[in-house]
Amino acid sequence: MENSKLSIKTIVAIGIGAAVFIILGRFGSIPSGIPDTNIETTYAFLSLMSVIFGPIAGLVIGLVGHTLKDAIFYGSPWFSWVISSGVFGFLVGLAGKKINISEGEFGVKQIIIFNVTQVISNVIAWFLLAPILDMVIYAEPASKVFVQGAIAGISNAITVGIIGTLLLFAYAKTRTKTGSLQKE
Repeated sequence: MENSKLSIKTIVAIGIGAAVFIILGRFGSIPSGIPDTNIETTYAFLSLMSVIFGPIAGLVIGLVGHTLKDAIFYGSPWFSWVISSGVFGFLVGLAGKKINISEGEFGVKQIIIFNVTQVISNVIAWFLLAPILDMVIYAEPASKVFVQGAIAGISNAITVGIIGTLLLFAYAKTRTKTGSLQKE
């Protein structure tokens, strides 16, 4: 495979990831009490896919999954948050190389790397990017969008920290550790 092309495995993961993002976005969302802002389980799953398949897969799953979820369930995409979902997936995917979960390791060091990365990614996506794009694209008031972004960022960091860590831990257990197999 050339570096400039996505593997068939990654393309299939993007399709499945976007579909699961849509389903979790519909059935795995909990209202936060702040208008148009939910506590989402989708970002824990997006984190899993991003770490396993990399930043490009995370970007595309976030963009496609969020766009289709909004279009199907709300009538049209809210592009500022769609872009933020893609950026979140991309940034978390960058940590995948440092975590290297395919080697079957997800110990304390990897958990710390993952959680520091996901918190920083949530801050960038939801505390900064989504509110700024809301103001630029939709002329939304700053007082509204920064509260929404903060609630989304905090709740996403918590759900990804708990559910995402558990998903990655469980996934790592399915991988064979490097050097653990011996020839008899």
